[in-house]
This record gives sequence, C-alpha cells and structure tokens, in this order.
Amino acid sequence: MTADVIDGRAVAKQLADEVRGELAELAARGVTCGLATVLVGTDYAAAAYERRLRTEADELGITYRHYFLGADSEQHTVERVVRDLGADPAVHGVLVLRPLPAHLDEGRIFQALEPAKDIESVHPENAGLLALGTPRFVPSTPAAVFHVLDGWLAEQELDPVEFYRRSTIAVVGRSSNVGRPAVSLAFQRQAVVVSCDEWASRTDRLAAQTRLGDVLIVAAGVPGLIRAEHVAPGAIVLDVGINPVTGDDGRVRLVGDVALDEVAEVARAVTPVPGGIGPVTDVWLMRNTAAAAAARLRT
Repeated sequence: MTADVIDGRAVAKQLADEVRGELAELAARGVTCGLATVLVGTDYAAAAYERRLRTEADELGITYRHYFLGADSEQHTVERVVRDLGADPAVHGVLVLRPLPAHLDEGRIFQALEPAKDIESVHPENAGLLALGTPRFVPSTPAAVFHVLDGWLAEQELDPVEFYRRSTIAVVGRSSNVGRPAVSLAFQRQAVVVSCDEWASRTDRLAAQTRLGDVLIVAAGVPGLIRAEHVAPGAIVLDVGINPVTGDDGRVRLVGDVALDEVAEVARAVTPVPGGIGPVTDVWLMRNTAAAAAARLRT
C-alpha cells in the first residue's frame, strides 16, 4: 500500500481564506487583531515556529509583537511580561512558546495569562473548559490535526460522525498543549481513545498500543519513533512532531516523529513533516486570535 500523503499547505491556504473573511468582518467594526508571542531562550524548534507565526500574521494583516527573553530570565520577569500583555488592549491573543527553560515554573506562567487571551488554552480555566467539551479556544495543533482529518474524510466521501464512532484513535504523547487536548477532542467525537507516550517504547509496549488505532496521532517529540511495525494496515497517521536534526552536512532540518517512507507503505493516509500539520497549526492560531477579538466585542 502507498499512502495518500496529505498536503497540509493546501489545507492551510483554504483555512487562511476563511480567516481573512473573519478578519475583514472585524475590520469593518473597527478592530485590528493583535497577537503577541513570548519566547524564553533559544530553542530551535520554538524559534522556527515563532518565525512562521510572524510571517503568517503579516500575510493576514494581524498586528504582531514578539518578546524575546534570555534563557536565564527569572520567574517574576516572565510572569510580568505575560501579565502586561494581558492588560494591553491592543493585544487579543498571547502565546507563550514552548519549551520553557527548566528552571521556570510553567504552570505559574500559564496562570499569569489572561484567560480571554489564552489562545492555546493552557490557563487552568481554559484547559478545564476544553476537558469538559465546552472550549473557549481549541488549541491550534490538535485543532489542526482534526481539521486536516475531517477534510480528508470529506474528500473520501466518508461520514465523519459515523467514522469516529466506529474508530479507535491512538494518541502518542501526553503534553498539555497537544496530546491531552487531542484526547479530549477524540472523546468529543465519541471515538474509542488509546493514550500512550514514548515511554511505552522502553517496555516494548508501544506497537501493541499504536496498532489499535484506525487513526494514529503522534506528538511525542522523538524523531522517527513510529515505524511500519507501529501502524495497523490502512490506518490514518497524523504526524505532529517537529524535531531539529543535524545532517552529515552540518545543516539543521526539521523532521517528524514518523518514519514517513516506511509508514507510507502501510498506512492509508499520512501527513508529512514539513508541510503537513504545521502550516494548518499556524493559521489556526490566527483564527483563535480573531475569535478572541470577536469575543471581546461581545462583552
């Protein structure tokens, strides 16, 4: 079997057109959306993500600010920046880029976010709403995963409601910004859900879990973790991994958690890295920013 390689860039282009319409409606009411990102340290993948968001915001006409803080920044400094952005009326969405340096308390920083501007739903209030099935914002990466999957199902003329109710969705990775929200979204679609992480591979149990999935969502942050033996024949594989690796030529490139060439021989459909979930994630974050601006108008 040769899998259908899903073109995330094409999906992102269509989504961007929808977001432009939403932004135009806000502009007609005198609102220019503002997005702010905060990066602490120099993590390669986080910095690459920030550059993509800057470009996307510019293309859509969203006002963009970026705050870079040194890796040795103290807890109170980061929290102060986040609180100041929460109080700034020109900012509608705030994103704290991950990973944060190990000496920082991530939970306290997320609690410093203004919930109405927490477009990734990492504040406890928003995380709770998502878990209850009534999200203020759906985090951009898991939202992108299901947007891509829903679109692919439509192209195959498959009924999404019927598909999810008869399917098992296996999620590899339990991060609070991807893995856990993806589990919540899968539950909301009434699928059977299997949750595991890369630690299962250390006990030789990973394949036993992932092969249960009609859909396999991989967000472990481990290059090439998922190989052909981890995938059930005909499964749909959505690769969220963004891992910097250095080649023999010394150049750094980004790769996913899935060994694409191997898995494509087994799966029915697969997303590549780059060019799969990532571009859709970028646009979805802009959509959440627009949603935050629209919500403020209603208050």
